[in-house]
Amino acid sequence: MTGGGGRRGPGGSGPGGGPARSPGERGLPTPRTAEGQAGLAAILSDPGRALIAADFDGTLAPIVADPAAAWAHPAAAPALRALSGQVGTLAIITGRPAMTAVELGGFGAIPGLIVLGHYGWEQWQDGQLTTQPSPAGVATARAELPALLAGAGAANGTWVEDKGHALAVHTRRATDPAAALATVAGPLAELARRTGLRLEPGRLVLELRPRGSDKGAALTSLVAKRRCRAILFAGDDLGDLAAFAAVRDLRAAGHPGLTVCSGSAEVTGLAAEADLVVDGPDQVAALLAALALAVSGSPRPAR
Repeated sequence: MTGGGGRRGPGGSGPGGGPARSPGERGLPTPRTAEGQAGLAAILSDPGRALIAADFDGTLAPIVADPAAAWAHPAAAPALRALSGQVGTLAIITGRPAMTAVELGGFGAIPGLIVLGHYGWEQWQDGQLTTQPSPAGVATARAELPALLAGAGAANGTWVEDKGHALAVHTRRATDPAAALATVAGPLAELARRTGLRLEPGRLVLELRPRGSDKGAALTSLVAKRRCRAILFAGDDLGDLAAFAAVRDLRAAGHPGLTVCSGSAEVTGLAAEADLVVDGPDQVAALLAALALAVSGSPRPAR
């Protein structure tokens, strides 16, 4: 979908030569930082070279006790579909397997959408899935986890989600989820060290995954591959900090960018790093829909 995008007319005019309109006039919130405002302005002025990317859980889908039931917000797929063809690159970057996010999101029929699963170890686009083999440490950790959790005295309600390329230990179902997470944190850190994996904290979850795989690396690689200019990334959790840092690095390299936090009471650290904070998946979907409407009069990206 990469190609030439819309251009601002002379004298600050918007696409089509009309007067440029502020984000508020286009139904969009105004980012609280100057860098975020510049990123949004660049997306609106040249959507054909923009990348719009989002996390899945907590951003496009509400957080629930059972990840297998984490269906996307009903407005998420229509908003993404409206953006498809309006922006140069549209992506979801998630720690889940790519096909799981596609199925839970109802994203299978969205043309051109790129889903990077396992932090970039998998890529799905237009029905085609490509994947890399898992490092040996994942299989070792998979085999050792049951005995390790039992030996650590893991609380009832602690359970393992096998993601294929990664293993996530959840405690949301425990009576005291935070205490249950603290109980297993040390043993999991030691397991990560022995198997050469990385231990990543999340919302009442600790995930063992290959080193060098994170949303920041996946985002940076996608920007280079697709030759994107402006970037928007939306996330909700500590695992999205790497993508926020990547946006800052890309801004320093000349790519205007906007970071959006899907706010929650569970995770507050990400909001402090964001250019724009919205209220959960409902408002993320509303932002994407408003963005699709705002760029709908711009020249379409080349196919």
